[in-house]
Amino acid sequence: MAYVVTEACIKCKYTDCVEVCPVDCFYEGENMLVINPDECIDCGVCEPECPAEAIVPDTEDGLDQWIELNAKFSKEWPNLTEKKEALDGADDFKGETGKFDKYFTPNPGS
Repeated sequence: MAYVVTEACIKCKYTDCVEVCPVDCFYEGENMLVINPDECIDCGVCEPECPAEAIVPDTEDGLDQWIELNAKFSKEWPNLTEKKEALDGADDFKGETGKFDKYFTPNPGS
């Protein structure tokens, strides 16, 4: 089992989770983070740190798209090991639904 980052992260990209991760398994895209499932040790310390509630265990139902997306992009995006500022306007996007279709971009982080 591992944790996955879901749609709630898009356009927010809070990095409180990165700061507490003991194995540095977060990877940064342009407007969201992902977790590498092969590196995640299922410790769960990241989940309660996410202000957007975007991190969930991969055992929850309906996560196939997010499990696949985390696995794919964690191999393509750069590793993020330190906390940084959230995206501008992150609080405005927190809680919005349908963000994947509206805003997701596969570009790597900056």
